[in-house]
Amino acid sequence: MATVRKATTHWEGTLFEGSGKVTLESSGLGTYDVSWPARAEEPNGKTSPEELIAAAHSSCFSMALSNGLAKGDTPATALDVTADVSFKPGTGITGIHLTVVGTVEGISKEDFEAAAEDAKENCQVSQALTGTTITLDASLA
Repeated sequence: MATVRKATTHWEGTLFEGSGKVTLESSGLGTYDVSWPARAEEPNGKTSPEELIAAAHSSCFSMALSNGLAKGDTPATALDVTADVSFKPGTGITGIHLTVVGTVEGISKEDFEAAAEDAKENCQVSQALTGTTITLDASLA
């Protein structure tokens, strides 16, 4: 049976002058303010679709890499992952850059990089975002 997660957004006003609130319904973790200026300029305490994509991508990639390393008998002690989602008004999302620093005993730099590349290609969020360029920097701590 498929798992469904739900978020809702209530928006008021025009794109440029209006604002909204996105609520993480499934988890109940909270409601967050969104606006065009927070998306296209400075966040100023608000989130954006791109930040939410970055959160989804960094966590999915972490899970995929952790699983791949464990299956290769080199489980990670820790993975620190950053996802940078670039957005250009009028164009849209122009790219995603993943950075991972791993603490993994008994693995070579090359094998870690290969495992990270496999996770980048095969995590479900990467697969859902195939319309954009995804790049990766992987290194051991």
